[in-house]
Amino acid sequence: MTTIDEEALPTAGSTAQNHGQGARVPALGSFLRAGAVFILLGLMMIGFTIAQPAFVNIGNLMSILQAVSVVAILGAGVTVTLAVGGFDLSIGAVAASSVMAASYAMIVWHLDVFATVPLVLAFGAAVGFVNSLLIVRLRVPDLLATLAMMFLLSGLQLIPTAGRSISAGLVLPDGSKATGAYDPAFLLIGRYSLFATLPVSVVLMAIVAVVLFVLTERTRIGRLLFATGGNEVATRLAGASTTRLKTLAYVISGTLASLGGIVIAARVGRGDVSSGGSLLMDSVAAALIGFAVLNLRRPNVLGTIAGAVFVGVLLNGLTMLNAPYYTQDFVKGAVLVGALALTYGFGRNSDR
Repeated sequence: MTTIDEEALPTAGSTAQNHGQGARVPALGSFLRAGAVFILLGLMMIGFTIAQPAFVNIGNLMSILQAVSVVAILGAGVTVTLAVGGFDLSIGAVAASSVMAASYAMIVWHLDVFATVPLVLAFGAAVGFVNSLLIVRLRVPDLLATLAMMFLLSGLQLIPTAGRSISAGLVLPDGSKATGAYDPAFLLIGRYSLFATLPVSVVLMAIVAVVLFVLTERTRIGRLLFATGGNEVATRLAGASTTRLKTLAYVISGTLASLGGIVIAARVGRGDVSSGGSLLMDSVAAALIGFAVLNLRRPNVLGTIAGAVFVGVLLNGLTMLNAPYYTQDFVKGAVLVGALALTYGFGRNSDR
């Protein structure tokens, strides 16, 4: 009769121990995936503080938030278009055009803040609506439609001033001189701080984050936005209007891009033709980093805000350490690759 050596059989205790050890690995991977961005952010802040103790001063931290507020606002718009399976390449051009439009409205047309702000926001919403018409009605691929809009706006913003920046005393193409000036109340949007500590632009960023978080994560419209991006046909068959949802997404994106342009114009106090240079790439980077926040692996507004802060902390720390400016884009890209690789790499390994 065949016998089985009892020593060859695993005991209940050893089986439970092995099972416990095996369970710890996925748990650790899940923790790292969920907190990868925050872990890296914490390590960066500790490292920069050790190298330069002034980094954690409240003034510098508020400066970081103020610097990233525009990128975060634009990134939130990108996030909404990503939710419906689209992508808005025109946000940087919309923001830059909004800077020029706000400056032109006050310096050439002599409008005040109460007329300028609604006018510029309406301009951004109109651009978003045109984008949605191209994408939804004419079936132009989103990347091509918004790329064409980006080039259109980049050229259009230069025509009224013959390519010159807008400031007091601007000489117009017809030879006349603009006699208007920035409304002091408008400049408060970019320069004033509540309680001498909290910049208004940071408050605007927080309001945008909260409103869009509630819209996308806590309402039926938000669920339908993500459903449209996940399976447009199924969403349509369920009775939702994907046309209206996509239109809403692009209108929100255009409006938020204009809001970012208003903040920039109020901060610099002039219509700078080069003001929107890096906004597109920085806002897209923030939105992509947001995919890695809390292991959601999908567009999410709070993740985008965290991504913008992440990039802002990195650039501010490098600046305080006197790192050469030409290395900043490389470091930013390397950290972005690292954050995404850490998130998705652990996700792939744990699924095996």
